[in-house]
Amino acid sequence: MLMCGLPGAGKTTYAMDLVRRGYVRLSIDEVVWQRLGQRDAGMVLEAEAFDQLKEEVRREQRQELVELMLAGCDVVVDYSFWSRAARDDYKALIEKHGGRWELIHLKADQTTLERRLEARNGEEGPNSVTVDEALFSRYLTKFEEPAGEGEQVVMQPSP
Repeated sequence: MLMCGLPGAGKTTYAMDLVRRGYVRLSIDEVVWQRLGQRDAGMVLEAEAFDQLKEEVRREQRQELVELMLAGCDVVVDYSFWSRAARDDYKALIEKHGGRWELIHLKADQTTLERRLEARNGEEGPNSVTVDEALFSRYLTKFEEPAGEGEQVVMQPSP
């Protein structure tokens, strides 16, 4: 399962439900948080440094995904997959190793996303990586919404 959507859309909540059903979850945010250690309240990682760390973890988890698939495990990849190229890359990787992918696109309106991120930014933990206004704006601008990619759209309720 490939989770896709903007920050705050509910990807992790959906993925955790799959974990309860036996899936192994891969999460860049969770590993980034572990590597940074417990963050000070209000700490925001610079966008460039955050992207570099995310890329390092992505490479590692890409290999882990292959190993899990070859071991016969069901896997949920809890990333944003905000570019079509990234989605296509993972689909090809999965197919190359004999797997079958499903793309789940979680959607919510901007007000809902902002409200959820405001609440989440006040929390600490592996699934509460701070997304400040500048980073959120960048995601909004760069997110390539899937269309005609075999996605299953899950709409999140408005506030």
